[in-house]
Amino acid sequence: MKIGLFNDSFPPTIDGVANTMLNYAKILTDLGDEVTVVTPKYPNVTDNYPFEVYRYNSANFRGEMPYRVGNPFAPISIHNISKKKLELMHIHSPFASSVLVDQVTMRMEVPPPILITYHTKFELDIERYVSHKLFQKISKWFVLTNMNKADEVWVVSEGTKDSLRKIGYEKDVVIMPNGTDFPKGKASADLIREIDRIYGTQSEQLVFLYCGRMMWYKNTKVSLDALKILKDEGIGFKAFFVGDGADRPSIEAYATDIGLEDNTFFTGPIINREKVRAFFSRADLFLFPSTYDTSGLVVKEAAACGCGSALIKGSCAAEGIEDGVNGLIADEETGESFAKVLLNAVKTPGFLKTLGENAQRDIYLSWDDSVRAARKRYDVIVEKKAEERLRGQKG
Repeated sequence: MKIGLFNDSFPPTIDGVANTMLNYAKILTDLGDEVTVVTPKYPNVTDNYPFEVYRYNSANFRGEMPYRVGNPFAPISIHNISKKKLELMHIHSPFASSVLVDQVTMRMEVPPPILITYHTKFELDIERYVSHKLFQKISKWFVLTNMNKADEVWVVSEGTKDSLRKIGYEKDVVIMPNGTDFPKGKASADLIREIDRIYGTQSEQLVFLYCGRMMWYKNTKVSLDALKILKDEGIGFKAFFVGDGADRPSIEAYATDIGLEDNTFFTGPIINREKVRAFFSRADLFLFPSTYDTSGLVVKEAAACGCGSALIKGSCAAEGIEDGVNGLIADEETGESFAKVLLNAVKTPGFLKTLGENAQRDIYLSWDDSVRAARKRYDVIVEKKAEERLRGQKG
């Protein structure tokens, strides 16, 4: 099948949806499909992939959002994409990518079926980045309008479905969970030892980990406040914070202000996936108190490496987690509540190791299995669209 994958982010941008796009493109290509990734153009980027990457004109967005904004009305891009004769268009963003697909299909005699995955709690993003209430309302209407144009809508979790309902979407949806590109098992012993060597940690020392964007809305303060309580209780540990973001300087400053400068390491961004895997493999527990994230790919990455996660009750990341069996769930988004579950866990010998083993057994999902399931659904979508056209012709 000729498949178009459309998104407003793709490497060199690093985020969960860009990672999703990359894995979809790789695995669909391996399965024999002809894949074209369509994404905004970045300066000085060379794409060296086993699939086509078509980049269209874009501009730098001046503001908090670290993305370039594509121009979905560029005539040459619309013309070039329409000529590719795509048999299915899978959109991963309800913004510029959706508008571009709309412009392309308007110029096609027989448009292919259109699928859109709702990855993010966009109502929260809109409220965060759009200050004026009227513009918030217009932005939500814009997202809803684009969602309603799709032949089928996917979400990545029950929590994402709830978010979509808040925008106003009322049609049926399909839950299609994301996976991880990590294989089951620990990273190489050499890479794990390298972490201890670089940061001076002892091989048996208790290690906590956070990996992701360094933003306060990820509830980073909850983790730091909880770690401060553990330190005051006499628990010895080191905590790695892997990643980058606009709030990183203030997060580091806060860790120092509350007396955690000797317990925490802020590594900055790490691109090499095997090195990232080594951090997950070295950690005894992954700290992820975010209630913003819709899927929590990092929780599956931790599980792949035999590392359990500490989460917040009711968050999307906590879906499918059994407290005390394959993960830890705090009742409230506070440092005190988070610290309570951490203290109970670290004071029980061998508990964290068993927790990680159970997480690997219960919640691991590979990207290969995830995308294969999605590919089967593609056939259903194409067949349904063909049947609709046939009924329309007979009518």
